[in-house]
Amino acid sequence: MQVKKRNLGFAMSEKVMPRVDIAFKKLFGVDENKDLLISLINSVVSKEDQVATVEILNPYNFQDFKKEKLSILDIKAKGPTGKRYCIEIQISDDGDYDKRALYYWGKAYTQQLSKGMKYRELNKTIGIHILNFISIPETKEYHNTFRPFANTSKVHYFKDMELHTIELSKFEDQIEGEQLNEADELKLLLSKVKTSLDRWVAFLTRHNLLDKHNLPEELNDPQLEKALEIIEVMNLSDEERDAYEAHLHWLRIEESTLNKAKKDAREEGRGERDIEIVMNMLSLGIDIKIIAKSTGLTIKQIREIKKQMDKEK
Repeated sequence: MQVKKRNLGFAMSEKVMPRVDIAFKKLFGVDENKDLLISLINSVVSKEDQVATVEILNPYNFQDFKKEKLSILDIKAKGPTGKRYCIEIQISDDGDYDKRALYYWGKAYTQQLSKGMKYRELNKTIGIHILNFISIPETKEYHNTFRPFANTSKVHYFKDMELHTIELSKFEDQIEGEQLNEADELKLLLSKVKTSLDRWVAFLTRHNLLDKHNLPEELNDPQLEKALEIIEVMNLSDEERDAYEAHLHWLRIEESTLNKAKKDAREEGRGERDIEIVMNMLSLGIDIKIIAKSTGLTIKQIREIKKQMDKEK
């Protein structure tokens, strides 16, 4: 029996990884794949915000991407009623994700208003942030929805603001196994797929387990089948390939660092979730003594985690 350890797909398959931001936008951010984008949006938002068609406001163009910051590669779409949808996949935690998310939400919201327009013409703007890291350790849910409510009455007054976070690592934590072959890992994956969003997250995290010609019932969806076919034949220019490989490198670093930290945690009896919390706190620049006090880990243990993070970089 072949033992298969957790991987992100880059070591086991030549397919392009859809969770790398460049590939993600090339997959979901072009007009010919609007059906995929619509399916993804509808799997995340509430029934009242679902769409039958969208207009992509910033279709994928690599030349435009080169002018932007490396970490910014989002998809902006507008529904038939004017609602805005901003979808982004973020490779690594830059330490200020929460502020960055609010900033780009505010920017997308205010950019609707051109000279001479009235405030009443502003439309609801929904941010959908797909994260390759754990940003909200306080909850085990991989999908969280944020809307502003009054503190006491719970009145939902500012209805134009909504942010969704989808933390891929939390979904992966549910399907990890120490000694799983490919068939058993797929079986475990399918046991966790209950919703349309689960299907898309399964695709983003375990595309290398899926065969478009033989999708199991839990994943039998025409949009998912199309997405698998696209990444199988996706062509990247030399420039795109260089950028893709550079971004893939960040995933490799985080994967290697996290796996090493988790291995050490098991050997020393520490919780794997504690390790991820420590890594997030270190990336935020929080003092080691404060981290030790907050997590219960020793300063020596935290320094070892930091040493491993620095080494992988």
